[in-house]
Amino acid sequence: QVQLVESGGGLVQAGGSLRLSCAASGSIFSINAMGWYRQAPGKQRELVGNITSSSTDYKDSVKGRFTISRENAKNTFYLQMNSLKPEDTAVYYCNADVGTTVPGAMLVRRSYWGQGTQVTVSS
Repeated sequence: QVQLVESGGGLVQAGGSLRLSCAASGSIFSINAMGWYRQAPGKQRELVGNITSSSTDYKDSVKGRFTISRENAKNTFYLQMNSLKPEDTAVYYCNADVGTTVPGAMLVRRSYWGQGTQVTVSS
């Protein structure tokens, strides 16, 4: 199985910065794509940004402020958030599309979620 563990959330004033991390562990043969999502109270979960081998994409409202990066050797990826705004307040979730194994040692692709981390931006 694969586990994603998130860290780095917290309280910050508007204009400040936070860096979220997502560490993947388990029977991982590859990470094909990774992304960050967020969910504010009373709202649906939305895509913040994702990265594949060929491209990186961001939600329009975070372009120029948020950056996704990865450290392949550690199976870890990050969300650097700068110039934070109160409307960025949400629980942030990481997601990874990975190559892993199932019984019989068959290699398959599966998607996994982190547990979520709270980001609160004050005015």
